[in-house]
Amino acid sequence: LVARGESANLLSLGAVDFGIIVDSAVILVENIFRNFQKSPEEKQSLLQRLAENAWGTDPTKVLADGHHDHATPVHGWTDRLRLILISAMQIDKAVLFSILIIVAAFVPLFTMQGVEGAIFGPMARTYAYALAGALIATFTATPVLASFLLPEHVKESETPIVRGLHRLYNPALRFALAHRGLMVGIGIAFLTVAVFFGSRLGSEFLPHLDEGNLWIRAELPMTTSLQDGEAATRKMRLILLKYPEVVTVISQHGRPDDGSDASPFSNVELFVPLKPYSQWPRGMDKAKLINQVLADFQNELPGVNFNFSQYIEDNIEEGISGVKGENSVKIIGPNLKTLTKLADEVRDQMAQVRGITDLGIFPVLGQPNLDITVDRADAARYGLNTGDICTVIQAALGGTVATTVFEGDRQFGVAVRYPREYRDSIEKIRNLKVAYQTSSGANAYIPLSALANITLDTGASWIYHESGERFIPVKFSVRGRDLGGAVAEAQARIKENVKLPPGYRMEWSGEYGELQTAKKRLEVIVPVSLVLILGLLYSLFNSLRECLLSLAGIPFTAAGGVLALYITGVNFSISAAIGFISLFGVSVMIGILLITHYNQARLRHAPNDAMFSAASGLMRPLLMMSLSAGIGLFPAAISRGIGSEVQRPLATVVVGGMLFGSIMLLLVVPALKMIFLGHGNGPAQKGESK
Repeated sequence: LVARGESANLLSLGAVDFGIIVDSAVILVENIFRNFQKSPEEKQSLLQRLAENAWGTDPTKVLADGHHDHATPVHGWTDRLRLILISAMQIDKAVLFSILIIVAAFVPLFTMQGVEGAIFGPMARTYAYALAGALIATFTATPVLASFLLPEHVKESETPIVRGLHRLYNPALRFALAHRGLMVGIGIAFLTVAVFFGSRLGSEFLPHLDEGNLWIRAELPMTTSLQDGEAATRKMRLILLKYPEVVTVISQHGRPDDGSDASPFSNVELFVPLKPYSQWPRGMDKAKLINQVLADFQNELPGVNFNFSQYIEDNIEEGISGVKGENSVKIIGPNLKTLTKLADEVRDQMAQVRGITDLGIFPVLGQPNLDITVDRADAARYGLNTGDICTVIQAALGGTVATTVFEGDRQFGVAVRYPREYRDSIEKIRNLKVAYQTSSGANAYIPLSALANITLDTGASWIYHESGERFIPVKFSVRGRDLGGAVAEAQARIKENVKLPPGYRMEWSGEYGELQTAKKRLEVIVPVSLVLILGLLYSLFNSLRECLLSLAGIPFTAAGGVLALYITGVNFSISAAIGFISLFGVSVMIGILLITHYNQARLRHAPNDAMFSAASGLMRPLLMMSLSAGIGLFPAAISRGIGSEVQRPLATVVVGGMLFGSIMLLLVVPALKMIFLGHGNGPAQKGESK
């Protein structure tokens, strides 16, 4: 982070699972401890296999003339240090490729753009840095520390907890291996249940981060004057200040002082800092407060559109939706009146959808226009042209620059126009006098109404453009329901009841639009990431069958994550998707270790016994890995403090996946692997295990 000039903050470090980071060290230390627990005969067998280069060239000996037969021991290598070396060499490839696979699983995060990229990109990079550091530390610092800190003599007996777990697990494992079809059926049933509940999960772009404040936007009628807008703003302030949860109210009427946002007097924005939740009345929460405030606003100010958000969230929402709202439906087409009609129909349909709130149209029509159309024939009869008449209209209504006033280096045009009493009604404008010359050359005057058709009309007060096309937005928020479900229902109603003329279309913007864009990107990147993972696995096992079996644990850990989301009522979001990516890496690491240990045990045992030996021996490290990954994020999963909303879906997925998935990994996956790997009755010959 320092080298790249990045900061350590909630986004970069907040949801990093330190349990996953230490998994490689856990595996190594557990393997060292297990080898230390072996009997003297088993230790001697390991040392003999090291001398025979069973795990590669023995670095504890110096080769003479390049021949292994003439190798001599290197001074300083004790049997204890050799056992630590053996422990590292037994799992080095598995750990190395597991770390690489976890990093490969995070490739989708590196490709994220927009808001989700800004939020989760720092975390992905931090994960990669941390895993690289963990890998280096595992094979450098960890063995050295183990040589100093682990006891010289370790009891061969296990702790009471591990013995108790083995008493439960070993019979269950033997049953699973003896009834493989039944266990695979149980696994399929587990996945089916997860798919059933997963189809009922809500979806959203990002979890709502509670900032401890409210940002309220009110849209008054477009013709609101400064004085009327001030009165409405004062009413809103008084309503808000009567609530004990409110600290103060800061209001902005019209555009800001710096002119950065060109808003009319109809726009009112209120910043409402809130007291800590511990000081709120019992039973009150933010959703209830918003509903009560909205009800009071609508009673005092009927017909006004309100939007409730938060200070930072409002800026993000406006940036991604393109309008002043959380989400919007953009109705695109050429005719403003048709757009307004369609927007009314869309709003009426969306108003019937549960969970959709803050519904409103950003009107494009509503500005009173004075339409003056010159009759060229009548004007020509009096020797006038359109320019002559427009000059009179400009002087009467808009004013004409008569002179220039200088103040130092600054100059100002001085405009002159008719007094207000000559132009404050349409009848007086119709009676404006236009001068013309008679045939005798005398000056005469004629009313403007004799030369032009003058009417009042409702025209465009605001025209929205995007990519050179006109559109009208219908803004909305979703509360008390998941975003994806609410929008899906709204889309179905609109499709059934609103008919778009040719040349018109609708686009959904805001959080929902970003969610769909992110999903489409992940649909491309995730398969690429899986292909990369398969390539890494193939380079490790050199067998496509074993590559695919290494991935067998992914569905079960993913199913555990889905069940955890459903049980806790957390919606699927980009944050939850990252939790699933983390689970994929851990489950693949477990699969690699299981197959690696099976292949080693297969050289000495028949298939069933080899799998039993591998799975039983790995029970302790696998549980340690699962528990460390789950416990590492458990505080984030149960946290309810400000800022915890972004981390909670990710943490819930990892904790649930490790909790539910570990049982399946320890029982169903060995049975599944035996269906495809089990062959022969005796020990495999060297090189046959693959």
